[in-house]
Amino acid sequence: MRLTMDFTALVLYAASFACYAGGLFRDRRWIGRLATLLLILGLVVHYFALLERSRVIHAVPYDDLYGSMSLFAWLVALTYLGLEILHRQRAVGSLVVPFVIFWLVVAVAVAPSAIHHAPVGDEALFALHITIGIWAYAAFAISFLLSLVYLFQNRVLRGGRLGLAFWRFPPLEVLERMSRSSVWIGLVLLLVGTALGFVWEHHLTGQFAVADPKVLVTLAVVVIYAIYLSVLRAPAWRGARAAFLCACNFVLVLFSYTIVNVYFTRFHRFY
Repeated sequence: MRLTMDFTALVLYAASFACYAGGLFRDRRWIGRLATLLLILGLVVHYFALLERSRVIHAVPYDDLYGSMSLFAWLVALTYLGLEILHRQRAVGSLVVPFVIFWLVVAVAVAPSAIHHAPVGDEALFALHITIGIWAYAAFAISFLLSLVYLFQNRVLRGGRLGLAFWRFPPLEVLERMSRSSVWIGLVLLLVGTALGFVWEHHLTGQFAVADPKVLVTLAVVVIYAIYLSVLRAPAWRGARAAFLCACNFVLVLFSYTIVNVYFTRFHRFY
């Protein structure tokens, strides 16, 4: 299995991270623009790596751990790019891009030398259901990172030890808005993906597996993020408390994406 384009994407992501990190210490607009450009180039190359694999297996590349993690990393980078453009904030890229690099490095490390089995499902509706579900997890991952940045910034502000890089990060209110936007994206995608899953399953079996552990945990994820969006409306809960809640919510997302998929369900295990 060739990974040339994956390695090329890693190099571009690493260069993008270097520029995002450099922008924290040098107030040069061109450094930020170069970071974004390198991120876009990394996304393009990474897309063609995923496309090549799709052509080989004739499905969206989620049928093993490599494909699932690589697609997740790509969707994290894509969602972050959308948030960067929407909120006009580049400093967070110095934290999100390393997260993308980490997932892609792990994906490449576990990449199989050959494809040994056929994909579980190749219908367009099934592929859309899985892709949108992974995209929702990617959006929640970004809200997790933004919440950690919020909590760190809040702690630094209280301690009064402000460095140069601190001033390059967005204000706390902007971080909260970016986290809220990311959660809304994840929540809408998760609801759409779950609905598509029910439609596909009913089309296939004539039934709805509402008691499947994956379905139950997914509904729990919807509830806890809906609670997070609700508490943002309460002045007493906004700020550090809401950011802490958002960060904790991601633990259940990780549990659903890893432990539940591997150990608690056969119906939703795709790798």
